[in-house]
Amino acid sequence: MTKSLNASLNRAINAKNDEFYTQRSDIEKELKRYKEQFRGKVVYCNCDDPYESNFFKFFAANFEAWGLRKLITTSYIGSPITDTEPLKLEIETVAGLASKGVVKYDDLVWLIEHNEGAVTYLNGDGDFRSEECCTLLAEADIVCTNPPFSLFREYVAQLVEYDKKFLILGSLNAITYKEIFKLIMTDRLWVGYNNGAKTYQVPDSYIQSNTFVGKDGKRYAAMGNTGWYTNLDTAKRHEWLSHYKRYTPEEFPKYDNYDAINVNKVADIPQDYGGVMGVPVTFLDKYNPEQFEIVGHIGSVGADGVYSFANAVYISGRKVFKRILIKRR
Repeated sequence: MTKSLNASLNRAINAKNDEFYTQRSDIEKELKRYKEQFRGKVVYCNCDDPYESNFFKFFAANFEAWGLRKLITTSYIGSPITDTEPLKLEIETVAGLASKGVVKYDDLVWLIEHNEGAVTYLNGDGDFRSEECCTLLAEADIVCTNPPFSLFREYVAQLVEYDKKFLILGSLNAITYKEIFKLIMTDRLWVGYNNGAKTYQVPDSYIQSNTFVGKDGKRYAAMGNTGWYTNLDTAKRHEWLSHYKRYTPEEFPKYDNYDAINVNKVADIPQDYGGVMGVPVTFLDKYNPEQFEIVGHIGSVGADGVYSFANAVYISGRKVFKRILIKRR
């Protein structure tokens, strides 16, 4: 089942079919962990149709409770509810809106009517790389959205260039991108809390083996191996892993072609080994930079900042799956 979900995700990325709407339940489950870090901030959802995006609806519903200063959202292809023109929606107050928040179209109409000039047409196509979207990005404190998976490298590079805080969704395969791994290794990006298989709303025209029509009549896709990427602080980055195993060369052999021992499970990291260890990529979900240092991964190339998982590593001639290289602090 997992392989099937991952294959569906890869097909979507390769086809550049990026119109996936995140479920509100997934957004709420993750974002509640960061509430205080949003207080007093300008939040920008720069890949979001305000009439469809659950990111926008979540922040509009929690605008006062979270103490947001401003909420901005821009769409790329425009809203199917109104027309095809790209839109910008800016909210600075939700005073008077029912406590239930933005949950349906009428709530959005109310917000628009009570925020003069809140909705305007963009001059361009709404691409996150456009000049007017970059101007809005410069104003923002935190970016939160589900960006196009096929443009993930470029999207993250822009966030780093503008020195923005962010909480975004992406394929967990992106961990192996050399540009993303470099940020992970230098503690400028890490994974969030709720990572793994998720279900996304997709256009009716998107028909694959992993799509289905829900009870609400909308089409959904079960996607594997997606997760949250952020540079907002997380409590788990400060939790120390407890280990009970001790090093033995029999249980933790060295690689044939790399000076490090192999550890097959994060829970089995030996407590008394001070050298370099190769651990599964899932280690990143438990990574505490105060406890461990990421020194590279199998296939690292020199000290020029170029990282690659392309090179294989072997134990007694047997190929081992991708490994991150770590040391204890």
